[in-house]
Amino acid sequence: MIPRIKTLRVMNDYLLGVEFDDGSKVVYDVKDDIQTLPSFRPLSEVYGLFQQARLDSSRTCVYWNDEIDLASDSIYQYGVSASL
Repeated sequence: MIPRIKTLRVMNDYLLGVEFDDGSKVVYDVKDDIQTLPSFRPLSEVYGLFQQARLDSSRTCVYWNDEIDLASDSIYQYGVSASL
């Protein structure tokens, strides 16, 4: 089952605070993606782009534009457990 995102919070230093429908809460660090995935580089190069993170209608994907998105299962798996 694909985890659905209940709430999304854009934080400082390229962090996302995410709460899932099952009650899990994680902080996902996007800096590694920015450094390793060329398509994510604009998040640090284009002023204000990172803060424009949105949740898609299925609540299974965080996206910034047509080229940059992040699946909820990756956030769920690689996020660090946190209290938000």
